Amino acid sequence: MAIWNLGSINADYIYSVPHIPAPGETLSSTKRQAFLGGKGANMSVAAARAAAHVNHIGAVGPDGGWAVERLLEYGVDIRNIAEIDTETAQAIIMVDPGGENAILLHPGANAEIPQTTLQTAMAEAQTGDWLVIQNETNLQRTAAALGKRMGLQVAYAAAPFDAARVQAVLPHLDFLILNAIEAEQLHKATGQSPKDLPVRDVIVTLGADGADWYGTGEKEHFPARQVDPVDTTGAGDTFTGYVLAGLDRGMPMAQAIKQATKAAALMVTRPGTADVIPDLSEVQALQ
Repeated sequence: MAIWNLGSINADYIYSVPHIPAPGETLSSTKRQAFLGGKGANMSVAAARAAAHVNHIGAVGPDGGWAVERLLEYGVDIRNIAEIDTETAQAIIMVDPGGENAILLHPGANAEIPQTTLQTAMAEAQTGDWLVIQNETNLQRTAAALGKRMGLQVAYAAAPFDAARVQAVLPHLDFLILNAIEAEQLHKATGQSPKDLPVRDVIVTLGADGADWYGTGEKEHFPARQVDPVDTTGAGDTFTGYVLAGLDRGMPMAQAIKQATKAAALMVTRPGTADVIPDLSEVQALQ
């Protein structure tokens, strides 16, 4: 089987700051680092490092060749990443000493992925493969509808949250993952709690409190591993990529979530994004 990820590709610039700035406040950073990032790229790298066959569908600008090469180095199939005339997306990420962050996104090429790139990729997909979408690119609704018609399993990471975009793809979803704040926002928009949504599997991530899975109508809670966080950036994407890789490899949902919880715990102990996502051997070695 395979995972097809219609996903963002960013240049992530991470600034260490004494605290997340308030409106109007000017701060000096104590450190600056550059990484490959974007929710899509993070999830592709995580799934590939979890031993899944991952095909990334996306776009970069003329300045983005390094990002595509990096994805290839991490085991991601890059044949369906287009180079277009719009600059590669960027993220400015501020991280405080407790590991919390604030993020500013410039969408760039992520918002202009050609529809022909999506169609070319989907022509290779097989019934039962996974299609993953999230809100940092265009074409989510088109991809979800196409994937459903083709018999793919459609997964959606509902971030950055937009109620209208989530509602547009809900009828096509087999798997939905969102955090507690996003779940509450969706509840307000639809009147439906996670257990009431018309989706086979829903996971609500709870940060340091773990995650809740709504599968057969009952909620099952999975506690998080307790670690000292350095940077929470990319932890949710790592969790998502590992869950999907586990499911693609035939794991039961509970086993996939437990493995993903370990991966996310390792991830928050490291500063950075896609470049520092743990591989499967590291996750399996964590007791």
